[in-house]
Parts: sequence; C-alpha cells; structure tokens
Amino acid sequence: MPNQFVRIQVVNEMALTDALFEFVTDPSAASRNARPVIQELHDIAPHMVDIAESMVIDGVDERHYVADYIHAIATGEGLYEG
Repeated sequence: MPNQFVRIQVVNEMALTDALFEFVTDPSAASRNARPVIQELHDIAPHMVDIAESMVIDGVDERHYVADYIHAIATGEGLYEG
C-alpha cells in the first residue's frame, strides 16, 4: 500500500543514480561515507543509505542495479503489489 503521508521526490533521477553508483563502487569506506549524496540522504532518507551499503556488501558493480532501485524510489514502480 502506498504511503499516504510521506513521499520522497527525486529531483534528478540520473544524477542521484550516478552519485549512488559512485558510492557503491568506491573501494574506500572513508571517501565513500564522505560523499555529499550520503550526507544528504542520512538527513532525509537514511533507509536509502542502508540499501546502498547493502549494495556495497553484495558487490554490486553494474550501474543498472542502482538505476533500477532509484527508479523504483522515484516513481513507486514495482514497490507495491496491487
């Protein structure tokens, strides 16, 4: 069921995908966690940081996986069964 109270609006899906993919593929935890996108997401959507960190642990190295996740967040597509 879609949330009736809060919705995250992604301003630039491609830019967010690029920034999060850079995070996911950065081999250095120190520089990875200092990225501006992570600082911003910690403030507004910390669960997205958890997902991105899971992608790091899982070894995601293809951009389309990150793009699919961001697209689902941006559009709601595939998040809820109807």
